[in-house]
Amino acid sequence: MSIRATALALLAAGALAAPLAAQPRPAAPARSATATARPAADTAKDARLVRADRDRIRGAQNGVWIVVISDYQCPFCKKWHEETEPLIERDYVRTGKAQIAYINFPIASIHPNAQATHEVAMCAAEQERFWPVSEAIFARQDAWKRHRDIRAYLDSLVRTLPVDKPRIDRCLASGEMKALIAADVDRASRLGVGSTPSFLIGGRPLIGAQPYAAFKQAIDAALAAGQAR
Repeated sequence: MSIRATALALLAAGALAAPLAAQPRPAAPARSATATARPAADTAKDARLVRADRDRIRGAQNGVWIVVISDYQCPFCKKWHEETEPLIERDYVRTGKAQIAYINFPIASIHPNAQATHEVAMCAAEQERFWPVSEAIFARQDAWKRHRDIRAYLDSLVRTLPVDKPRIDRCLASGEMKALIAADVDRASRLGVGSTPSFLIGGRPLIGAQPYAAFKQAIDAALAAGQAR
């Protein structure tokens, strides 16, 4: 099935390929009176993962979904982020017409340093700082993309950013965000995504770092379709 057909099928089922926090979660099974309570550590971990998941969504809750499937080491992702995303932010996100969700899609086979950057961004999301850290990672892509010790570079970078660094360090050491990133890759792969950047706009795919005019046309079409319902 093509990515377009898959996306439309997911929409028809009420399961847009947006971040986990934007999708309904199954209800927890009922506990018996003798059931053992979950350890506090597990509850705290769940809260951290939910917080991280939700922070990579911004914009009006009823706005058109713009799902960004991206790789921090991808040069075309950086190009889109720097040239097109600010215009979408200005015209559609700040005006309440759209919401943006970020899906992690590090392609290790060609971008070996990407995974570490995605982990840092998601650990920043756990303290609700995803977007400024994401911005910094893209801005410094040329400096780290071929760095021999990416973890050391990112450690230095994080020291310059508005985050709680010890908390970032604990998050990275725990490896907690790896599961969220792996789930993103799996979900996007099942949609048929094989390259970055890729997008779903109102459920319709748009591939590549196309110019703003292409995104404007797609977003306006999604808004018109929503008004026609």
